[in-house]
Amino acid sequence: MNPRQHESHQDLLAHFDTEDVSGATMDAIIVPTARPPAYLRQAIAAAKDRDVLLLFLCSKHSTISGAVLEAKNAGVRALAIDTDLLNPGLVPEFATDKVVRFTRFRRQTDTSFKRNLALLVAVLAGWKRILFLDDDIKLPYPADLGVAAGLLDEYSVVGLANAGMPDNSVVCHAIRDAGRKQDTFIGGGALAVGEAAFSSFFPNIYNEDWFFLLDGMKLRPSAITGTAVQKPYDPYRDVRRARGEELGDTLAEGVFGLLDNHLGLAHADEAYWEAFLADRRRIIRDTIKLVQGSPIEKGQQARMVDSLRAAVGRSELITPELCVRYLRAWQQDCVRWRQRVTDLRRDHHGGSGVEHAIAALGIPLLAQAGGDGRVSTAVKRRSASTSVRGTGVMGTRSLTST
Repeated sequence: MNPRQHESHQDLLAHFDTEDVSGATMDAIIVPTARPPAYLRQAIAAAKDRDVLLLFLCSKHSTISGAVLEAKNAGVRALAIDTDLLNPGLVPEFATDKVVRFTRFRRQTDTSFKRNLALLVAVLAGWKRILFLDDDIKLPYPADLGVAAGLLDEYSVVGLANAGMPDNSVVCHAIRDAGRKQDTFIGGGALAVGEAAFSSFFPNIYNEDWFFLLDGMKLRPSAITGTAVQKPYDPYRDVRRARGEELGDTLAEGVFGLLDNHLGLAHADEAYWEAFLADRRRIIRDTIKLVQGSPIEKGQQARMVDSLRAAVGRSELITPELCVRYLRAWQQDCVRWRQRVTDLRRDHHGGSGVEHAIAALGIPLLAQAGGDGRVSTAVKRRSASTSVRGTGVMGTRSLTST
C-alpha cells in the first residue's frame, strides 16, 4: 500500500462512446441553484430538447417565480422549490455534521441539502433516472442525456465528461497550472443517477459527490460518457475556497487512492492517514515552489501561493484521528440514509408522481410551469396520513407568482 495522492482516478470508471449506447428517457433534470434566472438557460434548453421535467431547488439569489418564468417562456415544464424556507429536518441529521460542527471544517453551503432533498423527491415520485445539473454547466449535445440514461440500466451513476474548465479543488488546479499532470473525475455538476443509487447521499463536505458514488464501503458501478462544459471560474480569487475544500479533498483523495490500489475503507486507519497527510502536505509545498519558479504572471503567482498556503495551513489542523472519525460517522450516515429511503418506499409506495412527493414531504409552497404555459405558485396541503415526519416550512413568509 502506497499512501499518496494520485493524479488520476479514471481507471475506476467504465468509459463509453455515445455512439455505442442505446438511449433511454430521463424522468427529471434537477438543478440546485443560487444564481439569477439567466444562469438556468442552459438547463432549460437541454430540458426542452429532451422534453424532460425540470426541478429547480432555489436559494439566495434564485427565486422560484423567476426560475419557473424563465422555463415557461421557453415552453418547458418546470417546478421550483424555495429551499431557504424549508425545515432542515426534511433531510436526516447526519453524524458527519456533528463531527465538524464546532470546528473550522464546518461547511456553510446548501448544495448537499438540495441534492439529498431531490433524492427523496425522486424516491417518492417513483422516478427511475434523474440528472443532477449545476447552473454553471453547458450541455452542447443534449442527446447525451439519453445515452447516460441508457447506461443507468447497468451502472448506478453516469457522469458526463467535462470538456470545459477542469472541475478540481484549488490544490489540484495549482498542481496542473504549475505544469504537473492532474486529471479530473466525474462529479455532481452533470451526473445521471439511477434508482439503485438513491440509497446514497451527499454529505455536507467538499467532494460530497465523490462520497455519493460510494455505497459505504466501495465504489458503486460508475461510468462516463458524453460531454459537459464547465464554465470558467477563478479558483484562486479567495483563499477561503482552499481552506474550505481541504478536509473534503484530503478525505476523498485518500479514499479513492485506496480504491485505485484495489483496497477498501478497512485500510483507512490512522497509520494510513498519517502517511497520506504527510504526502499531501509535501505535494502542496512542492507545488508552491514550482509556482514561485514558474513563468506565471507575478500577480497570479501571488494568488496561487496564497491559496496553497491557506490549504496547507488548514491541512495542519487535520489529524489522522479526525479522518478515521469522520469516515466512521459517514458509514453510520450511509446506514441511516438507506433506512430513510427504505421507510419512505414502504410507507408511501413511491410512484404517484412528483406532486404526491412534494405533498408527502410537506413542502407546501412551490412554483410550477405546466404544459399549458401557465405559471402558478401553489400551496400543497397534506393530511397527517401522507406527511413525512420532521418536515415542513420555517417561518411564515409567503411567495408570490408573476
